[in-house]
Amino acid sequence: MPDSFALGPIGQISRSVGDIAEAQAWYANVLGIPHLYTFGTLAFFDCGGTRLMLSQEAQASSGESMIYLRVADIGQAHDELKSRGVEFVNAPHMIHKHADGTEEWMAFFKDPDGRPLGIMSQVKP
Repeated sequence: MPDSFALGPIGQISRSVGDIAEAQAWYANVLGIPHLYTFGTLAFFDCGGTRLMLSQEAQASSGESMIYLRVADIGQAHDELKSRGVEFVNAPHMIHKHADGTEEWMAFFKDPDGRPLGIMSQVKP
């Protein structure tokens, strides 16, 4: 490949859902992800500059990629989402400590179709 070629940042991530109306309400109202627009069985959200597209399918796929949402304070985000009815699989926990002391923390929960999502945060020393 030529040296001048480079792929840009991710523009959009797609995820199938069983019920677009339920998913749209949950992603917008429970998770608080800004809703951009909906047409037909597609709903679009702004995840900090990366677009999330939800598409209604007869059966939501269980083999899709995991979505990790970055948060500034994982403890606060965990508490807020729990207060909105999100059921977590586990509490925030450290998964890795970098050489400079920065800690990677994550916690996992499921969407209305039962597929996992995560929140993640880096904690500087």
